[in-house]
Amino acid sequence: MTQIRAAITAVNGWLPEYVLTNEELSTMVDTNDEWIMTRTGIKERRILKEAGKATSDMATEAVKGLLVKSGTAPEDIELVIVCTITPDMAFPNTASLVCLKAGLSKAWGFDLNAACSGFIFGLETATQFITSGKYKKIILVGADMMSTIVDYTDRTTCVLFGDGAAAVLIEPTSEELGVMDTELKTNGIGGQYLNLKAGGSLKPITAETLANRENFLFQDGQNVFKFAVKSMADAAEAVMTRNNLTGDDIAWLVPHQANKRIIDATAHRAGLTDDKVMLNIQKYGNTTAATIPLCLWDWEKQLKKGDNLILAAFGGGFTWGSIYLKWGYDTK
Repeated sequence: MTQIRAAITAVNGWLPEYVLTNEELSTMVDTNDEWIMTRTGIKERRILKEAGKATSDMATEAVKGLLVKSGTAPEDIELVIVCTITPDMAFPNTASLVCLKAGLSKAWGFDLNAACSGFIFGLETATQFITSGKYKKIILVGADMMSTIVDYTDRTTCVLFGDGAAAVLIEPTSEELGVMDTELKTNGIGGQYLNLKAGGSLKPITAETLANRENFLFQDGQNVFKFAVKSMADAAEAVMTRNNLTGDDIAWLVPHQANKRIIDATAHRAGLTDDKVMLNIQKYGNTTAATIPLCLWDWEKQLKKGDNLILAAFGGGFTWGSIYLKWGYDTK
C-alpha cells in the first residue's frame, strides 16, 4: 500500500511596510545598534502601523498571495490553521476571520498557540489531517503582531520582536517527500520565564495590571536563552540521529529566528556550516510563529525538490521541537 505523506507545495509571506531600525529604537530606549546586533543579530524589524489592522489582516494577505502563486481556488481549501499568540481578539478565532477575508468559503479552521514553536506544532497537526486521508488541501499560517504586546520602554524585549505573516499550502503526496519525522516537546516550567501575565482568566486586565504593565510580554532572558540553546539543539540532533542524517545530508537548517547565538549553537550541534543555515533575523527580528515560514519564503528560489530540511524552534511554555522535512517542489 502506498504511503501518503504531507508535503508543502507552496509558500508565501507578507510583511508590513514600516521598518523599525535599531537607530530609531535608540531614540526610544537606552540602547544602540552595536548592543542589539552583538546580542541578537537583529538590525531592523517590520511593524504594522495601519490603523484598524491586526494579525488576521497580515495572515489574509499571506493566504491570498499563496492562492495566486499555487493556482488554487479559495473554495478548494478545506482547513485553515493559524498559529499565533496575538489573535485579533479572544474570540472569534483568527482562522475564522482569515476564512472570511480570504474567501475560503468551504474551509473550517482553528488557532494554535504554541508561541514561537507554533508553526512546527501546526505542521505536525496538519500532517495528521493529510496522512489520515481526511483532507487534501490545508493552509497553515504563522502570523504574529508582536508590536501589540511588546513594552517599548523595556530595552531587553522591545529590540527583539517584529510583525509578519507567512502561509504554506500542504497537500498529500505518494512520493518520498514532505514531513518525514518530528520531535516535539512541551515543558510547563517555562511559564514563569516567558509569559503575558494579564488578559487571561487567571488575571483579567484591570487598572492595576495596566499600571504594572502586565499586559505586555515578560521575558527572563537569561533563563530563556539557557533553555533555548539546549532544547533546540537537542531536538534537531534527535531527529537527525533517528533518521541517520549527518550535516552532509542536510541542505538547510530552518531555525526559529529568535537570537543569532541560539541559531549558531543549533547549527553547530547539527554539524552544519553557516552557508546551510537560513537566516533573516537581521531583517525581521523575531516574528514568533511566522519566522520559519518567512525563511522558507525568503529561500524558496534556492530550494530544490527532495532537499533535506531540518526545522527547529523554541517558544514560550516552554515548547520546542524539530521536524525533518523533504522539500516538495522545484520553484517554477
